[in-house]
Amino acid sequence: MTDGDETPADPARAYYRALDEGDYDLLSRLLAPEFVHDRPDRTIEGRERFVQFMREERPQTDTSHPIDGVFRQADGSGVAVRGRLLDADRDPIARFVDVFQFAEGHIERIETYTK
Repeated sequence: MTDGDETPADPARAYYRALDEGDYDLLSRLLAPEFVHDRPDRTIEGRERFVQFMREERPQTDTSHPIDGVFRQADGSGVAVRGRLLDADRDPIARFVDVFQFAEGHIERIETYTK
């Protein structure tokens, strides 16, 4: 998914854009087939399963994810994103840190920490 002109943060930013805009085709293109999302409430394994969850099962689809900071891992293998999850009225639901790992230009894993 990445090319020579992209930074490691670009796929992470595109991930939130896909969620906020309901662009599930983009979301699918960003994720590796063996994608894993490890969240405080569950672990979702597999790109298709994750996209299905986001499209059909998540509690609120009219949310936004403002990003407050992006931090590159020292070895260059991923990024950590600090942000906020807001509802449709822009009221805070949670603060989060997502740790992204990449493989072959795709998002392979996200570990989510919330407060």
